Amino acid sequence: MIPKRRLGKQGLEASALGLGCMGMSQSYGPAEESESLATVNRALDLGVDFFDTAEVYGPFINEELVGRALKGHRQQVVIATKFGFRIEDGKITGTDSRPEHIHEVADACLRRLQTDYVDLFYQHRVDPNVPIEDVAGAVGELVRAGKVRYFGLSEAGEKTIRRAHAVHPVSALQSEYSLWERNLEPEIIPVLRELGIGLVPFSPLGRGFLTGTAKRAEEYPEGDFRRGDPRFQGANYDANVRAADVVQRIAKNKDATPGQIALAWLLQQGDDIVPIPGTKRRTYLEENVGAASMTLSAEEMGELDRSLAAGVVAGPRYNERMMALVDR
Repeated sequence: MIPKRRLGKQGLEASALGLGCMGMSQSYGPAEESESLATVNRALDLGVDFFDTAEVYGPFINEELVGRALKGHRQQVVIATKFGFRIEDGKITGTDSRPEHIHEVADACLRRLQTDYVDLFYQHRVDPNVPIEDVAGAVGELVRAGKVRYFGLSEAGEKTIRRAHAVHPVSALQSEYSLWERNLEPEIIPVLRELGIGLVPFSPLGRGFLTGTAKRAEEYPEGDFRRGDPRFQGANYDANVRAADVVQRIAKNKDATPGQIALAWLLQQGDDIVPIPGTKRRTYLEENVGAASMTLSAEEMGELDRSLAAGVVAGPRYNERMMALVDR
């Protein structure tokens, strides 16, 4: 079974690897609901108990799917979902973390997830129009009401994390972090460890570059997130495929998959880190879980660190519109 890890000082525990469920509903091509449900069931069999969703995935339909998939298992699992966007006519039209809206979203999430509490409730993106102290206060009210157990932030910067944590303890920060994206290392990770906050990395497989499955942007269908990702475009794509070769080489030497190497590297960054690789297929889930029992040598870790150091990967991780939502 997968070992447990603690996220933050407040007592939240989860399996060392979680399951990102977003791709079961959007962003990375079509999904079959039957296979998605089977993937969640297989995750439970393998000891994965941490499931990540959000109101905007779909929107709404991903929470509904997760609620159906986990029905009958509520006491054995940790469910994380997110608030913080304004959704109108099925489209995101801006951020909205007003306290009254947070309460409305919480109630709607509980209905869709078919539960009376959420384990981890993240602010999905920092809202520049609402003081983070008001956000933390609203989540604190939900905690006291028994609707939420723990408070999380996503893609928040150092000052925001400190201000929020001073009002209500933050248990976890969800942010992109992997061999492929090292932006948290200089400032954010030290702050998390100073304050006793866990880290939940999303996109831990570099959106396919670390597994060797990334294609050029134009090869993905309309509606797929990767069509607009600068790292999949033109000369950036060529440079990034070359940069990721080191992962495949080490994987071959260890009789492992490249994805397992990438996840093993991440798990060895600290026992306060719980990655949530996303998949909608049992095959990839089983492969990912294999990383939890893998150990990389100091030499292998060093070679990966050097080969994919900050600045090696070509292109920004988001386009300008999406980067504007990242609180840095």
